Amino acid sequence: MIALYVEIDDHVAPSGQHRPGQPKRLSDAELVCLAVAQVLLGARSEHHWLRMCYGRLGHLFPYLPHQPGYHKRLKKAAPLLAAVMDHLARQCPSWYDPVRLIDATPVPCGTSRETVRRSELAGWAHYGYCAAHSRWYWGLKLYLITTPDGMPVAWCLADPKLGEREVAGELLAHAARAGALRAGLILIGDKGFAGREFEDLVTTGHGLHLVRPDRKDEAPRHGRSAGSGSGSNRSTTLSRASSTSNATAAAPPRASTPGSPSGCWPWPSASGTTGRPAPPSSGR
Repeated sequence: MIALYVEIDDHVAPSGQHRPGQPKRLSDAELVCLAVAQVLLGARSEHHWLRMCYGRLGHLFPYLPHQPGYHKRLKKAAPLLAAVMDHLARQCPSWYDPVRLIDATPVPCGTSRETVRRSELAGWAHYGYCAAHSRWYWGLKLYLITTPDGMPVAWCLADPKLGEREVAGELLAHAARAGALRAGLILIGDKGFAGREFEDLVTTGHGLHLVRPDRKDEAPRHGRSAGSGSGSNRSTTLSRASSTSNATAAAPPRASTPGSPSGCWPWPSASGTTGRPAPPSSGR
């Protein structure tokens, strides 16, 4: 906790800014440390967590807020939490690995028509089709760029009606602007990212090397394995490697907000986008 506080206070939290009013009794760095400790110690709620703090961690903090104030501070500190995650990710050894994985997975947000009508996600979430599970769902689609060990480098939530290559292209551009990608990296994806336009964007636009399995309707690009006429060893290996990012998609970072350095905000609906049509209104 002390090491994390020093790292955040020295390199992430803004310092030297004098705002009107009384100074904060709990600094931004201390607030982030409380939020991290809450997750590590498995507190089931903010109220339960603060009671635990008064009994076990009070000697580490000169001031501990009550639950309403703690909740408000955390909501306002979302960009700071995203900046902290981005900073800590760049300190991990896997950040310097020459390989990046890119994948997408559905995020269902409702299973009934009543939810679709009343949900506050209306306008963001829509119907989409998941080919991997052969089913329709109502929600969003999570796109991830990760290191080989599954650490998220960049991510975004998008309308499931949008084409995967369209969203992936914008996510790569965002990651490049944030300094999360560098020329010469190997980007591994699945067959959904096949296409000459997308490959030109990756190789020419960002200086990356795109590697993906061969599709059935195209000639083998990496040769075939000995004794097998159905595909190459390289393609099989890449399929297994790309599934790593799909495994990490179940727990996206919660602090991503518009303008945060480590993520993108949900994409709004756009006219003329690609994707499967929505199911009939009577579907669930």
